[in-house]
Amino acid sequence: MPKKRILPFIILGIINNRPHITGREITAEFETEIGDFWRASHSQIYPELKRMVNDGWIAASTSQENAKERYYQITLEGQEVLNHWLDQLVTDLPIHEDLFSLKLFFIKDKKDKRIPQLINRQLLLLEKELKYLQRRLKQVFPNKTAIKSNYGHYLILTRAISRTKGQIAWLKEIGE
Repeated sequence: MPKKRILPFIILGIINNRPHITGREITAEFETEIGDFWRASHSQIYPELKRMVNDGWIAASTSQENAKERYYQITLEGQEVLNHWLDQLVTDLPIHEDLFSLKLFFIKDKKDKRIPQLINRQLLLLEKELKYLQRRLKQVFPNKTAIKSNYGHYLILTRAISRTKGQIAWLKEIGE
């Protein structure tokens, strides 16, 4: 079964949050904030922007300073599409592509020498991720005003921190 197309809704949300944004700035969002939980490449984003302009969900304009750079704004139709998508309840859990879990799944023997190697490597990766997430939390949300102005983003970031801490605790428990 093909995956549902989510990218247009993500792009609508980005443009809604940052009106008059360039394609380059949209791509950068996937390298920072949204990239913490969703990935999209330049080669996916630009064709989607073109489709969305053609569908009337967003409008594109240029500036006098740089006629090559396009700036995107959400249209009324795009706002309706975004609101409709936000209104829909999440009905499926996400399917994760987790190679660590996949490899563990196929190891049969409790004494397999690869288990401690997998656990130790995963611990290193998760501890690095936790430090990154905690730094982002301090940078993006230095005070209560910042939290209040973008509460959904705050919730996602604190959820990622909690999930990562839980994974680290589990790995330490099974690694003993």
